[in-house]
Amino acid sequence: MFGRIHAWHRRHWRDRSRVEKVEFQSRLIWRCTTWFFFLSWEVPFVLQGLRHEPLPLALAAAALVTGAAQAHQGIRSHRAALDQYLGRGTAPRRPLLVSLGLCMASLALVAALYAAHGLNITDLTLITPYLVIPFGMTYSTVTAPWTFLRRFALLALPTVAVFAAAGVRGGRLLALALVVALSGGWILLMARCGAWTLSVMWESDRARETEARLAVAEERLRFGRDMHDVLGRNLAVIALKAELAVQLAQRGRPEAVAQMVEVQRIAQESQKEVRDVVRGYREADLGVEIEGARGVLGAAGIGCDYSGPADGLTVEAQSALGWVVREATTNVLRHGDARNVAINLAVTEHTATLVVENDGVPERPNTTPGFGLAGLRERLSALGGTLEAGPAGDGMFRLTAEVPR
Repeated sequence: MFGRIHAWHRRHWRDRSRVEKVEFQSRLIWRCTTWFFFLSWEVPFVLQGLRHEPLPLALAAAALVTGAAQAHQGIRSHRAALDQYLGRGTAPRRPLLVSLGLCMASLALVAALYAAHGLNITDLTLITPYLVIPFGMTYSTVTAPWTFLRRFALLALPTVAVFAAAGVRGGRLLALALVVALSGGWILLMARCGAWTLSVMWESDRARETEARLAVAEERLRFGRDMHDVLGRNLAVIALKAELAVQLAQRGRPEAVAQMVEVQRIAQESQKEVRDVVRGYREADLGVEIEGARGVLGAAGIGCDYSGPADGLTVEAQSALGWVVREATTNVLRHGDARNVAINLAVTEHTATLVVENDGVPERPNTTPGFGLAGLRERLSALGGTLEAGPAGDGMFRLTAEVPR
């Protein structure tokens, strides 16, 4: 049994994102709450001191069956209502009506059981809120809060009618009506507020993804502007001078050679400028990348600690290790469910070693090598460096890069 639980945990829990885990936990709490109230409130109330007579036994059996059906239907309709609230489906109108019908049937059966069995009015006051919880959880999710509170309070009217017919009178009847009316506020806090929290978390998660895509798009635009500024003017000059050289050559003028020499010079300068732009785009500063990693990981709720010297490395070594930090940060955000990342830089007389560790690695990580790590190995090998990456045990992942300083 424990093996199955462990397999389920590995397959259905560890591979979920944080928001998915919170949503799964919230849905589980709502389901357990519904069944908890049914088993701990309604079942003992119905069975306490039950006489072995045909009518009480029939009413008790009908009340328990209806209560169980109410809990099951309430969970189903609430699941659909939550999907609609999160923008994944439509409003569950028919399941909501079925849940309301079961609610009314449960109230009628409990009232009949009270009349036939003479149960304690205090226990009746406690059990009544459960009878409206399954329906209220769904209705509170698909209706505006104040509208829900006003309409849900109207359930007090059929409650009064049903229990008045069962013989409840005076202040006791008023207490039952107040309990039903006021339970709407508790249901609203339990169901609607939880759904609102989930929607905010999903919006925040989507906003982080959008922000990352916008950052990439902005960087592409910046690179495009730089390339346009570098090549635009030079290409226009090359086109004009080439056209002039053609005209001069057609006339047999010797100045055509000078114009083509000028075209060659401008083309060589443009090539050098493009290399400079690309070099600046591809090079990464270690300090800047570490600060960027802290900011990005912090925005995702992941702690990031750094230890190591602030200087003492060549420009080439800093650029290579900066790319290691950038790729490691990307992998942490894409894979696993890390809570902490540790970056440690150790510098010796001849080498610099950068170690990036993070937790939250799935027990079955993706073993297919990615293009990012392969590119890093090529970049480091060009400098005489090495790169090692893989699980380090206890849910940890370690990436170690070593380059000459």
